[in-house]
Order: sequence, then C-alpha cells, then structure tokens
Amino acid sequence: MEEEAEIDRLPIDLLAHILVMITSFTDLAQASGVCRKWKQGVKQALARKQTLSFAGCKMDDDSTARLVHHAYSLKELDISRSRWGCQITDNGLYQISFAKCISNLTSISLWGMAGITDKGVVQLITRANSLQNLNVGGTFITDESLSAIADSCPRLKSIVLWSCRHVTENGLFVLVSKCRKLESINLWGTRVPLDCFIGLITIRPALQIKPQGLPLNVGAVTMLPVV
Repeated sequence: MEEEAEIDRLPIDLLAHILVMITSFTDLAQASGVCRKWKQGVKQALARKQTLSFAGCKMDDDSTARLVHHAYSLKELDISRSRWGCQITDNGLYQISFAKCISNLTSISLWGMAGITDKGVVQLITRANSLQNLNVGGTFITDESLSAIADSCPRLKSIVLWSCRHVTENGLFVLVSKCRKLESINLWGTRVPLDCFIGLITIRPALQIKPQGLPLNVGAVTMLPVV
C-alpha cells in the first residue's frame, strides 16, 4: 500500500493558512488543480484574504469577479491597469458589486481603467458603504460618479481623481460637502479652474488638495454654499 505523503496529512485549515500566503493567481490556480482537498484549501485561502491586487495581471471580467466572490473577508481591492492590460469593463464591476465582501471594503483602486464608465462605477460604489480610500484616477468618470460617491461613501477619507478630465467643479463641491470625513483629494490633471480649489478649501479648510503648493487665498473668495 502506497504511503500517504506528508503534505496530504495536513488539516484543511492549516493547508489554507499556507495557501493564503501565495500572491500569484497562476500559482493558486495550479494548486487548485492538484486534488479535491487542495481545491478546497484554495477556496478557504481566498476566503481569508483581506487584500487582493490584480495590478500586473491580465484579467477579464469573469475571472476577476469569480475571485472576488470567493474573498469573503476582503478589505482592499486593487484592479489597477497594468501594461499587460487588465480588461475590466462595466460588466465586470457589475458582477463584482454583488460579492459579499463589497459592503466591507475600505479601499478600492480602479486606476487607469479606460474600459469603465459611470454606469459600472456607480453600480459598484453604491454598495461599498464602508469605503475610506478610492482611486479612480485616469478613468473617464463624470460628475454622475462623484454624486454616487458623495451619497454612498460617508466614511471616505481620500480620493484620487488624477487626470479625470470630465469631472467639474459642481461635482467636486457636492463630493466635498457631503463626504465630511474627507481629508485628501488628488486633482492633478483635471480641468477645474483654480477658483474651484479655493472653493473646496472654503467648504472644508483642513482638506489636503494635490497638487500641493498652489497659491490658494481663501480670503479672496466669498463663502460658497454647502450642499
């Protein structure tokens, strides 16, 4: 009778504890194919992960959503664009929005995702009520997304809108007025005028606006109404 391998004697919980340390999705997929026990171990490992980053991975809507749905304990989700091309679209964000972990996410990065629009962002953000940090820089979102963020993310502390050239001062005023815990906002590369920056500081004096070093003179403008 063939003797059982040492690793096969590991309890499933201990196996999952080891597998959770693997960051490569390719390696996890290969581990999942070893046997039924390892497949279950990979599922439990994903369920324990608090951080998932697809930056640098060539992922599509279905594969990304499938992994996120298994990550029940997830707190931080990074779907940033990479040079290999992360092909996430509004359909992917729609699928991801129904994952059990979404309401517990504190950080989401969609940096540089040119294939997403307000439709997908709004669908995802309206379910991410615990969000504290959001990066949507380099996307084509408009004030529609900013309005959804303002209404759905009361705990938001920082947001990156780097090169989001379709947002306007109206959307920014709504965002800063409603997100009362907002501490930092990156507006580098946007098309909003300098007066808008001054208006945002008037609404929330402690707000840190990037790029830093702008000649903001709050006393030079009248008080803007808080939305």
